Amino acid sequence: MRIDRDTCEEILVTITRNRTRSLLTAFGVFWGIFMLIVLIGGGQGMEQQMQKQFEGFAQNSGFIGAMNTSEAYKGFRKGRSWSLEISDLPRVAEVKGTDVVTPSFALWGKNAIYGDKKYNCCVKGLYPDYEYIEHQEIKYGRFINDVDVREARKVCVIGKRIYEALFKPGEDPCGKYIKVDGIYYTIIGLCVSEGNMNIQGPSSESITLPYTTMQQAYNVGNRVDVICFTVRPGVKVSDIQPELESAVKEAHYISPTDKQAVMMLNAEAIFSMVDNLMKGIRILIWMVGLGTLFAGAIGVSNIMMVTVKERTTEIGIRRAIGARPKDILQQILSESIVLTSVAGMAGITFGVFVLHILETAANDPGHITTHYQVSFGLAVGTCLLLIALGLLAGLAPAYRAMAVKPIEAIRDE
Repeated sequence: MRIDRDTCEEILVTITRNRTRSLLTAFGVFWGIFMLIVLIGGGQGMEQQMQKQFEGFAQNSGFIGAMNTSEAYKGFRKGRSWSLEISDLPRVAEVKGTDVVTPSFALWGKNAIYGDKKYNCCVKGLYPDYEYIEHQEIKYGRFINDVDVREARKVCVIGKRIYEALFKPGEDPCGKYIKVDGIYYTIIGLCVSEGNMNIQGPSSESITLPYTTMQQAYNVGNRVDVICFTVRPGVKVSDIQPELESAVKEAHYISPTDKQAVMMLNAEAIFSMVDNLMKGIRILIWMVGLGTLFAGAIGVSNIMMVTVKERTTEIGIRRAIGARPKDILQQILSESIVLTSVAGMAGITFGVFVLHILETAANDPGHITTHYQVSFGLAVGTCLLLIALGLLAGLAPAYRAMAVKPIEAIRDE
């Protein structure tokens, strides 16, 4: 396709001959590409926001809890309450396919006191391997270790919200003493994890003690609130769930058919559901965006058909003075491509601008964690798509223009 000054002037004159019609036609393409860019960027940002809610949580994890029984069994009445115990951990670990198995015990409504300040929080008793269930992002100090558990040390790890309420910004809390229920604990770490998916309360509002320290301080004995576990690669939680329930029920004299007594939470299924939801949203975004864009391209094709009809005489005269069908084809296609590309580029530019505003509003100043902007590769691909759509939109009008015979065009006038 030959591009020179005369060709450009002719395209400009043709497009601006009926400005209102050209603007309305271009708006269809502009809106289609704008919708596609904003939907893709917005969907990407939303997906990242959801991922942040589950950040640091093991996707291959499951949890076991105790509920009242719903069936009488071996002399025990219906509605009996029971508790998980430390001795249940090896039973769960013996089930083929399990990897990490660790207990969790928590008490709510406790006051953490430092100096003249206090904060209502949750106190958790954990083992060091709980890190494999919910990642503990430590800013100062460390997480509890095996020595802390073995010696039942009076140490703790505090959450971000507790730190903000009791200490000055930037102050290192490690080595300082915090009082909970009349007992002083040495702070050994600050956890800044803030994922919204958690077990027995968010880490940001929790004081974590070694499990053995929790046993002694609150006289909980061998009771466990929740048994947390992960499965090995290639194993699904749902595959071993029946065997896990059976092992626990047998140890606590619970009917094998009791579906209420053992609570099982499958985090793997939750993550899978979220992934499927995001896949559905991505498909919907592309369907809506491309559908709107194709509708705009069809509008361009229709307007070009009208333009060809209006220029029948002009095309006939061109053919009469020696213009080849190829020249007519190139002229109509170039007009279609220019109209589509200019409108599309404007749509991309405005879409990127809107996404920039959205990204700025969704993140803290100077700290961008959620990205709403589309990638450079996607922008280039969209530009190529625009050129292809402009070409397709102009094909039918171009072939109609090629079919115009000079004598018929003059007679039509």
